[in-house]
Amino acid sequence: MFETLPTDARVALDWLWDRFEPYYTELATRPLDGATAAGWLADWSRLSRLVGEVGSRLSVARTRDTTDRAAEAGYFRFIESIRPAAEASDQTLREKLLASGLEPAGLAVPLRNLRAQSELFREANLPLLAEASKRATEYDKLVGAQTVEWEGKEIPLPQLAPVLHEPDRPRRERAWRLARARQLADRPALNDLWRDLLGLRGRIAANAGFASFRDYAWKAALRFDYTAADCERFHAAIEAVAVPAAARIYARHQGRLGLGRLRPWDLTDGLFARPADPPGSAPLRPFEGGDALIERGGAMLARVDPRFGGYFRTMRAEDLLDLENRAGKAPGGYCTSFATAKRPFIFMNAVGLHRDVQTLLHEAGHAFHVFETTSLPYHIQNRTPMEFNEVASMAMELLAAPYLTVDEGGFYGAADAARARIEHLEDIILFWPYMAVVDAFQHWAYTHAEAAMDPAKCDATWRALWSRFMPAVDWSGLAAELETGWQRKLHIYHAPFYYIEYGIAQLGAVQVWRGALSDRSRAIEHYRQALALGGTVTLPELYAAAGARFALGEATLGEAVELIERTIGELEPVARADGVAGGDGVGDLR
Repeated sequence: MFETLPTDARVALDWLWDRFEPYYTELATRPLDGATAAGWLADWSRLSRLVGEVGSRLSVARTRDTTDRAAEAGYFRFIESIRPAAEASDQTLREKLLASGLEPAGLAVPLRNLRAQSELFREANLPLLAEASKRATEYDKLVGAQTVEWEGKEIPLPQLAPVLHEPDRPRRERAWRLARARQLADRPALNDLWRDLLGLRGRIAANAGFASFRDYAWKAALRFDYTAADCERFHAAIEAVAVPAAARIYARHQGRLGLGRLRPWDLTDGLFARPADPPGSAPLRPFEGGDALIERGGAMLARVDPRFGGYFRTMRAEDLLDLENRAGKAPGGYCTSFATAKRPFIFMNAVGLHRDVQTLLHEAGHAFHVFETTSLPYHIQNRTPMEFNEVASMAMELLAAPYLTVDEGGFYGAADAARARIEHLEDIILFWPYMAVVDAFQHWAYTHAEAAMDPAKCDATWRALWSRFMPAVDWSGLAAELETGWQRKLHIYHAPFYYIEYGIAQLGAVQVWRGALSDRSRAIEHYRQALALGGTVTLPELYAAAGARFALGEATLGEAVELIERTIGELEPVARADGVAGGDGVGDLR
């Protein structure tokens, strides 16, 4: 009957469960042995990829326009009725495969994952998981609706971001305070949503027999290669190595700005990133409009590797890019997979800043990961650890950096390209302490769930962690703005415990980049080959294939920070070649 299964998921977007169910039933009753295993696995993969792509397309439609009630209804229908039923049916098929005792070649790690998923499954959790997904979308609606009046126009908050790059400090402060006031207006609603999500996640963990949601989340994320204690050691390494390096960056910029202290509006994202440039320095404005971002970004990616350039051209031709910010669009950026079509889709909120270039390169790395794994025959081989998925994206940012100049197809002249690279490298160092705040907050929240039900205790914990990891910027007089920072981190609401992956993967990405500095073609080939492995090997083996080692201690972090700081020192004379104002090349054509 599988010859009737659609090969284009778009025809199944309005299917109800009764259209999918017969295929699951047929697989559940079909004989499974050595002779039939390949066909059985192939059909299960076709079905799973179809259901997954339907969910992805419905989710994309919702995030592209959070005001579209029909799109929201379609997504809710999927997460309430189709996803839970599919997960229950997948559990039956997992148990059938595991009970068969079959271990086909290339499936050792996927079968290990299936065993963990099977042990974790509880039918009672299906409606709770659906409800948690549904409630998390309320975060998107709240944040997506946040607008302010600025210079006579009502604009979404992300469109204030360019102001924080401007040299006019009073203007930056006005924009920063306006944005925070609007965000604080939603504080009560976000507190209520947090309590609901925390309660749901606690019930999910308890149903599965876990003492805390952290224990449940560890198994759900298939974290076999490091522990919660390893994360805490990583936090300590960041405190010892990255926090002092971040302090050096902040002190350098504080001197350039001629300030006695740095305030949040002196930072280019108003939170943790590098400080704004001093008066007389033209802010980097690499492009105007999504077409320019696509054109030049695509040229850079083609310089990294012609295959990557071809992948990106395919995405452009097939309308798989939604890059520019607009009212009603969900916050953030992501790359998702349309598994049946064997295509990725990139979503982001570009407003004309260099960070938008970085976001595009980042999400392109995820997209190329999708392309490179399309030859894997079975869907269970596509479950790649997030700690390596993010190596794919973060390494692409670093591998593409040499092509930022106009003569390489990019956005800038030599001086501005060097400035952009310095910004990126500084942000890597500055990110590690912030990541530690976010991850440590979640460790606290999900092992102290009763206390975390009180938003005031959440505020106090965030404030204490901020003091530990982010001491260089003065937030005096801004208690409410500081302590509610956890409410502005999408992952805390949408994807609990999905943040440490970024910090770990950044270490891997820097190692891939280090390899490229000595042998670029070899490093890129290893990177591409590692992407193609998907989830067929362990996390340390994926790192090794990419030319890195999986390690979270002070030594590895120290090597990474030393390389970054040395490279910044080499780039600074180039960035200053035009004088303080910079202002060369395409980056100024705005």
